[in-house]
Amino acid sequence: MGTKFRNFRNRKFVKNPFIWCLILALIFNLLIETMARNQQPLYGGFYYMVTKPLVFIANTLILYSMLVVSALFRRGTFVVSLVGTFWMIIGIANGVILTQRMTPFTVKDLSAATDGATILTNYFSKLQLIGMGALIVGLLVTFVVLFIKGPKRKEKIPYKKTLAGVLAVILITFGSIFGLIRIGMLNTFFGNLQYAYRDYGVPYCFINTWMNTGIHRPANYSEAAVKRIFSKDQYTGKNETMVLKKNDSAVKEKKPNILFLQLESFVDPERFTNIKLSADPIPYYRSLMKNYSSGSLTVPACGAGTANTEFEVMTGLSVKFFGPGEYPFKSVLKDETAESVARDLKSIGYGTHAVHDHRAMFYNRNEVFNNLGYDTFTSVEYMSGVQKTPKGWAKDKILTPQILETLKSTKDRPDYIYTISVQGHGKYPSEPLLSNPQIRVTGAKDEETKNEYEYYVNQVHEMDQFVKQLTTELKKLDEPTVLVMYGDHIPALDIKEDTYRAKDLYQTQYVIWSNFPMKAVHKDMAAYQLSADVLGRVGIHVGTTTIYHQTKNHHGKNYLPNLKMLGYDMLYGKDYIYGGKNPFHKAGMKMGVKKIKVLSVEEVAGQYYIKGQNFTECSKISLDGKVLKTTYLTPSLLKLRGKVDPEDVKRMKVSQTDKTNETILTTTE
Repeated sequence: MGTKFRNFRNRKFVKNPFIWCLILALIFNLLIETMARNQQPLYGGFYYMVTKPLVFIANTLILYSMLVVSALFRRGTFVVSLVGTFWMIIGIANGVILTQRMTPFTVKDLSAATDGATILTNYFSKLQLIGMGALIVGLLVTFVVLFIKGPKRKEKIPYKKTLAGVLAVILITFGSIFGLIRIGMLNTFFGNLQYAYRDYGVPYCFINTWMNTGIHRPANYSEAAVKRIFSKDQYTGKNETMVLKKNDSAVKEKKPNILFLQLESFVDPERFTNIKLSADPIPYYRSLMKNYSSGSLTVPACGAGTANTEFEVMTGLSVKFFGPGEYPFKSVLKDETAESVARDLKSIGYGTHAVHDHRAMFYNRNEVFNNLGYDTFTSVEYMSGVQKTPKGWAKDKILTPQILETLKSTKDRPDYIYTISVQGHGKYPSEPLLSNPQIRVTGAKDEETKNEYEYYVNQVHEMDQFVKQLTTELKKLDEPTVLVMYGDHIPALDIKEDTYRAKDLYQTQYVIWSNFPMKAVHKDMAAYQLSADVLGRVGIHVGTTTIYHQTKNHHGKNYLPNLKMLGYDMLYGKDYIYGGKNPFHKAGMKMGVKKIKVLSVEEVAGQYYIKGQNFTECSKISLDGKVLKTTYLTPSLLKLRGKVDPEDVKRMKVSQTDKTNETILTTTE
């Protein structure tokens, strides 16, 4: 038996790296696709291989073309292990992420890795995190040992012949992919990222999210084409000085406050057909939908991706124009200034503000909002007394006083406030965490499903109460106020089209409430159309995309192509719509609307205390940019823990720090 095995092992085809890499590519692809289909844990990959054989082969070739490069190295086993482990990590990460949210793993998630790391404890137990850390360390050690001690090819490598073979595999791979694209079996545009991964394969889609970014230059892009998007009577000026006309004549006497409230994972739970509930979780929101303007809102995110819904509502552009899985907040808007509803309203006298009961640095909001023209941004680091859900997210009722304080911060002008909530965020626990839930799930397929939905619907119920509290306070204002509310995406639960009455997993609901009479209009729209619709109802017609949506036929064949051209011109092109130059600058945004002050530093029994105003749990005593150990006592008192040179005391300041890593956001003057 031993002799037969040695003879088999020594045969040329067995030792041929091209054959082994092909076998490994097939195995890896099966495993990756099986993990991507956790609803079919045992046969998902095989089912995919049988039902979509050409697409499966194309994805296997992608892996093969990367693995076969190892044939050029003496340490081929090390290279194969490195490439194979990389793809298995992608497959495992994708499978795990799909159990937590409804959108698959993309290259753009790697750019958000620092944000993701800050909320890992919301998704995994400490033991699981320790296990993941140990696995990473183990892999690193294994690779070091494999590189040093691993097998090396003894025979001489015929480099010319091997290189020709590797290039042939790469050419066949590219040829296969382009051929499948030509016949429509593969696509480069992913209208639904989840479906794209399912239909076109994980390797192909993952690489696409890396190579396909930004808004591609339209084939007919030119100054004349951009200027033709609007009619001549919509411009003022001539030639290079031509700009779009502003029209806010209908609201010159008394402009209303315009408030947007983006509710985290908020949808009507009665749309879920796979559960039964003991009571209506959102009675107040339901009454608003009946009595005020409302309808379905098509959002760009599903189960996750809050920032992309923000982007569409704030800019009037669709994220479908960008690369698959891309977050403009993480790419172009991180560094570039751009037009937004905030900038447009500021141009007619509005104060512009953002409020969010989560980290300022999440999705780079502390930088992006400055680039989009906001005057202030109040994040959770500037809020005190924040209550938390059992999963550690801020409860949204803290937003009511924050919104009211923001309205009071500007006395002689109307306000535009964009508020992002966080309470409804997953992960939704499969074990019971609520001791006495107000809303009970009375029917579900199993206990884990019951617990997940029960937790979710009770958070939504509290959010409904928050909305009632907020509108009650806004009714008391002697200023006309419009409040636009909507869910950013459906929750990351086991929801499918056949268990969701909307039949579209990219649909939530919106309501337009006001403390003055407005005609109720019930219609459906997309998130990128929402702001223009609201502004139009109060007589405001300013801003490039706002005017575009308000004046163009939403069903016309050029509606989306021209909007895409505008987006390209405004963010990547030559700014023809602005006369050839980006007119926008950073807004000089301030963090928080309440000024944080240090009034005095006092020494008591050898301990230093700082007295001041508007401190929060994220206020830290700092010295020359270094954060010192601090105990928060009250909104007016902080205690220094530890020693400091008495000569340095007079230089101590108070800094607001990121809630997770103590990065300094702002420091008192």
